[in-house]
Amino acid sequence: MTATLETAVTEFVDVQGARLAYRRIGHRYARKLVLLQHFTGTIDDWDPAVVNALAEVSEVFVLDNAGVGASGGTTPDNVEDMAGFAEGFITALGLGEVDLLGFSLGGFLAQVMAARRHVAIGRMVVAGSAPMGGEEHLLKVVAEAFERKASDVRLPLFFTPSDRSQSAGKAFVERALARTHDRDPDKGDSVSVPQAKAIISWCAQPDPDHQAMKAIKTPTLIVHGSDDTMFPSDNAYAMFKNIPDATLVLYPDSGHGALFQQPETFVAHVKTFLEL
Repeated sequence: MTATLETAVTEFVDVQGARLAYRRIGHRYARKLVLLQHFTGTIDDWDPAVVNALAEVSEVFVLDNAGVGASGGTTPDNVEDMAGFAEGFITALGLGEVDLLGFSLGGFLAQVMAARRHVAIGRMVVAGSAPMGGEEHLLKVVAEAFERKASDVRLPLFFTPSDRSQSAGKAFVERALARTHDRDPDKGDSVSVPQAKAIISWCAQPDPDHQAMKAIKTPTLIVHGSDDTMFPSDNAYAMFKNIPDATLVLYPDSGHGALFQQPETFVAHVKTFLEL
């Protein structure tokens, strides 16, 4: 039987002195898709409904970056070094050209990787993210989410207060918790502190002429929630206007986790984009 996100064995590869954990899902297609995760997120924080469906058209590699989850090493406090570990991962496995799906912080890494082209990237999907110098409210939004004392902090963090969005959020949480063995550990402050510094520094770095985005020649699909409070949707429009070959999709009544609120729609958009 083909492995899924819930059943795939966690594998390891040494990159720059760190033992990086990853899972490989799907058949050995020519197209390969590398997933880059959000702030403090691990392999097990991805939505199986998204990952398993994308594995129908690509071989999907789901990565814990340095210091995160089951990976060894120290979590970098800047986006460029995080991107370097992701590039090293692709090189170490000999993947050749890959596509990227970067969610939130992972979208920062994807932009850096596409701009500097240390590895071959075919297409790139950036979801719920921001460009260099973009608007962020990370600490405020995270603090408010924990204050609400929801059954799972991702409900106020990733989804809007509407009944429809919260219902979709609860379904996502149930899917994300389906794997009951060999789950990635939460490493707390050793991950959250350097990653928060990386996010805040990235968004505080001015790029008035948008040179970082203009350097991205990779065809890019930008997906964003209409009501993303962490990285407001103006970020998505800025990327759309300044990345030379970009397509923008906004999902209604959706927050930071728009791709998990509408997994079927998101997967359909991504599959179409990858197969163009």
